[in-house]
Amino acid sequence: MASISLRGVQKAYGDGAPVIRDVDLEIGKNEFCVFLGPSGCGKSTLLRMIAGLEDVTEGDVSIAGKRVNDVPAAQRGVAMVFQSYALFPHMTVYENMAFGLKLAKTPKAEIDRKVRDAARILQLDALLDRHPRALSGGQRQRVAIGRAIVREPGVFLFDEPLSNLDATLRGQTRIEIARLHRQFADASVVYVTHDQIEAMTLADKIVLLHAGSDTERFGSIAQVGAPLDLYHRPKSKFVAGFIGSPRMNFLPAKVASIEADGVSITLEGSGESVRLPLQGQSLEVGSTVTFGVRPEHLEPVVGDTASPGAGEGNAVTLARPIALIEALGEHSYVHLDQPGGAVLIAKAPGDARLQPGDTVRFRAPAHACHLFAQDGFAVAPLSSIEQHA
Repeated sequence: MASISLRGVQKAYGDGAPVIRDVDLEIGKNEFCVFLGPSGCGKSTLLRMIAGLEDVTEGDVSIAGKRVNDVPAAQRGVAMVFQSYALFPHMTVYENMAFGLKLAKTPKAEIDRKVRDAARILQLDALLDRHPRALSGGQRQRVAIGRAIVREPGVFLFDEPLSNLDATLRGQTRIEIARLHRQFADASVVYVTHDQIEAMTLADKIVLLHAGSDTERFGSIAQVGAPLDLYHRPKSKFVAGFIGSPRMNFLPAKVASIEADGVSITLEGSGESVRLPLQGQSLEVGSTVTFGVRPEHLEPVVGDTASPGAGEGNAVTLARPIALIEALGEHSYVHLDQPGGAVLIAKAPGDARLQPGDTVRFRAPAHACHLFAQDGFAVAPLSSIEQHA
């Protein structure tokens, strides 16, 4: 088993701007770490630097406490699973899985034992004599994973391994990878994906990289943490908008007042007043901010005739006409008409009696709402003061 350490890591091609910028990261032994972000943000490049397939422009990469910047990929004790499977078409499943061990001059008996053990774990026992052309996409991916398993590495590196599979196979293979990680508890895993469902369900730790639209932060880490930390406590508007599906609702607002027990804002367009239990030291009255609330936290208040738009105790309420309903069975996504044309989506039970054209109030717990300053960073909750008191 091996830990991974990145210190001040940067990557640039020629004289261009860095595609990886000032990355400091610790990946512990036995940890399942997911590099997440939109296409082109540098997550595969970061993985390839750990693997030794890309040179490091600046900084240090260490595996198991040893600096490996100048160590060839084959000597780093890592195994990589690619998006494209990279199987030899003229070799059988058995031969593909055994190929690396043969190159390492492993004894034949040991090769046979390792290949058959891996095949049993991956349910490939009956396919060992087949060629890749006779396999499904999911089976080919399992062969690629098996080829990595037989090497018994300290680190597994997965580069978007499920991208070429259909939705059903992605779900099945995702479960198999999670199960394998539990079986091979001694190994650390670094996994690259742009799919937040894969990240949320597989990861012990998510490393979210900034998107290319943010040129000053492009290629740097937006936030590191457990999946639910990024979901419940995003550090920036970028993180809040990337984690969660559908994405978080963002509404423009102005700071109305700042008190010791919270911040009051006025939503632009509707003029509604909302009070949130947040720290206001970094804000100024009259400054522009962004109010955020996730669709799943906005619930319809059916049959309630109280005045709309005000904060009620520990809840925030918004009244809007319904523009469209996406009925998905167990639940529905309700698209609401929002002044100024911003997108506002709420989640409602599938059997809720709602109709397009109805004006309905939706309520969200105040502690589940977010506020982002002009620089895009989240305003901290009052609870964080209490935690450090």
